[in-house]
Amino acid sequence: MPQVNHRITPSDTPSGSFYGTSEEGSKIQLNKENVIIENNRAKYLPPWTTPYIIGVAGPSGSGKTSVAAKIVSSINVPWTVLVSLDNFYKPLAPEERLQAFKNEYDFDHPSAIDLDLAYECILSLKEGRKTTIPVYSFIEHNRVPNKSINIYGASVIVLEGIYALYDKRLLDLMDLKIFVDADSDVCLARRLSRDIIHRGRDLQGCIQQWQKFVKPNADKYLSPTMQNSNAIVPSLTDNGVAVDVIINHIKLKLQSKSEDHLKELIRLGSASTMPLGDYKSVHELDATNQVLSINTMLLDKKLKRDDFVFYFDRLASIILTKALDDIPIFEKRDIVTPNGVTVTDSAACNFEQIAAVNLIRSGDCFVHSLKNTVPNISLGKLLIQSDSQTGEPQLHCEFLPSGIEKYDRVLLMEAQIITGAAMIMAIQVLLDHAVSLKKIKVVVYLATELGIRRIINAFHDRVEIFVGTIITRKGIAHSNWAKTRFVDAKYFGCK
Repeated sequence: MPQVNHRITPSDTPSGSFYGTSEEGSKIQLNKENVIIENNRAKYLPPWTTPYIIGVAGPSGSGKTSVAAKIVSSINVPWTVLVSLDNFYKPLAPEERLQAFKNEYDFDHPSAIDLDLAYECILSLKEGRKTTIPVYSFIEHNRVPNKSINIYGASVIVLEGIYALYDKRLLDLMDLKIFVDADSDVCLARRLSRDIIHRGRDLQGCIQQWQKFVKPNADKYLSPTMQNSNAIVPSLTDNGVAVDVIINHIKLKLQSKSEDHLKELIRLGSASTMPLGDYKSVHELDATNQVLSINTMLLDKKLKRDDFVFYFDRLASIILTKALDDIPIFEKRDIVTPNGVTVTDSAACNFEQIAAVNLIRSGDCFVHSLKNTVPNISLGKLLIQSDSQTGEPQLHCEFLPSGIEKYDRVLLMEAQIITGAAMIMAIQVLLDHAVSLKKIKVVVYLATELGIRRIINAFHDRVEIFVGTIITRKGIAHSNWAKTRFVDAKYFGCK
C-alpha cells in the first residue's frame, strides 16, 4: 500500500473549492473534457468514471495476452484491470458440450462469445458502476457456477481477446486499439503448446480444431478487424520495442489525464459565501461547556493516549446520538413499565435498518462508540488514499454490507476532514451502489470549512453532515495543525 505523502491542501480563497454550484434539476451534459455542464457552470466528474480503455486483439497464439500483461505491469497504475474476452464465452447446451469435448464445436466464431454481455460489463466500468465478470472453464467447456469476478473503480481497463476489436460498441468505448500480429505457423505452435500443456487436450484434436475452425475464422472474421486498430505490432518476442513505444504513449496519456483531473479539482467552481450555520444540512455540535472542555483536552498535545481515547469516545457518542435523532419510527405501541404503569403511543425504532461505513483508518476511531450506541449495526469499510506522486484521491478497496441500498440510514464516518476529497469519493461510492443521498449521513469529529463546503457544493447540499468542530478559513490560516491528520494517529497510538 503506497504511503500518502501529501494531499491537495485547502486554499484560503473561495476559488480553492473542488466543485462549482448548480441548480438541482438543471439539464446535464458533458463537454469534451468529460466535465458536467449545468447552467453554464462546471461540476467536477469523478476520476473513476473516466477510465482509460485499451483493446488488444490478435489471432489465437499471437501473443496478445503477453502484450496485454506487459502493458498492465509496465504502466504501473493502481486499479488497472485486465479483462479477457475468454471469460465471456457463452454457456453451452448439453449437446454443444459433447461437441466441444470432441473438438467439433466452433469456439473461434464471433457468435461463440457473448459480446452483448462484454459490452455491458465494459460500459458499466466506464460509467463507474460495480461490474460482475463471469468465469469460464476450458476444461469443463462451461461457465463456472457460483463463481465470478467483481470489479469496481477501475482507472485503466485492458480488454484482451481474439475479437476485442470486432464489436463497434466496444470500439466506441476504447481510447486505444492494438492488434498483435504473428505468422500463422508461430500461432499454431503456441496454441498447441498452450492447449496440450495447460488445457489437457490431445495433439490430433488440437490440429483438427485449428484446420476446421481457427484458421478459417481468422481469415474471414479476425483479419478485417486489423483495420480498426490504432497500432499493429508483431508478437512480443519478435518486437518488444514496438510494445515499449505503445506503453510510453499510454503513460503520457495517463499522466495528462491525471494532471487535468487535479487541475479540475482545484479550479472548478467557487465556494458559496453563505455561512455554514445557514445550511440546514450541516449540524455542528453546540459549544456547550462539556463539548468545549472535551475539545480542549483532545487538542492538548500533552494528553495521554488513554485519556485521548476516552474523551474522543465520549464526544463521538454525542455526535452519533445527534445523527441518529431522526431514525424513522416503524410503529407506535402501548407498553407497561416495571411498576405496572401503562404508557400509550410509545415509539419503536428499527435499529437494524441502520448501516455504517467507515473510512480506513480515520473512521475506525468511531467504531467503539458506534458499537456501544447500536451493538448489532452492519458495518462496512472503504480505503481511500491520495496518490503519493500526484495527490489524486484513489479508491483502494471497498467492503460494503450486502444490500446496503435497502437500509434506511447509512452513516459515513471519518474522524477528520481536511480537503474533503476522500469523503466526496466515499459518498460517490455509495451512490454507485444505489444508496440515495437522503439516506447518507456524514459523521466527523474535526473538519475544515473548505472540506465541508466542497461536500455541500458537490452534492447540492443534499447530504447531512454531523460534525463535532469546524475549523474556519481564518482558523486554518493561523493553525497549521488543522491541515495535518493527527486524530487517528493519536487514537491508535501510531504515526
